[in-house]
Amino acid sequence: VQLQASGGGLVQPGGSLRLSCESSGTIFSINLMSWYRQILGKQRELVALTTSGGGTNYLDSVKGRFTISSDTAKNTVYLQMNNLKPEDTAVYYCNVVAGNFKDAYWGQGTLVTVSS
Repeated sequence: VQLQASGGGLVQPGGSLRLSCESSGTIFSINLMSWYRQILGKQRELVALTTSGGGTNYLDSVKGRFTISSDTAKNTVYLQMNNLKPEDTAVYYCNVVAGNFKDAYWGQGTLVTVSS
C-alpha cells in the first residue's frame, strides 16, 4: 500500500489550497490519519490529525485556518488550508496509522509554497 499526496503548489499569502492523500489499496483498521509538514532546516511537525472516531487536533498556528477531513471508504485524507501565510511554506506529508497503531504509512510529500 502506498499513499499518494497531491494538491501542493505556489499560492499567494491569504490564498487557499486543498491537499489530498489517497491510498493505492485498502488499509484496514485505521486509527489515525494525519498531515505533517517539514519546513526547510527544521524537524517534521504534526499539523493536523483525525481519529477513527472523528476527533481532530491541530497545530496551534494553523487552528482556524486548516481543516482536516477524511473519507474512510476511499482511504483518503484531505487538508483544506485557508488564509495561507509564508510561514506555512513546507513539504507536507500525509500519514496513516492502522492495525492498532502497529502499521504506519507515509506519503511522498507535496510542496506548498506561500509567496507573493
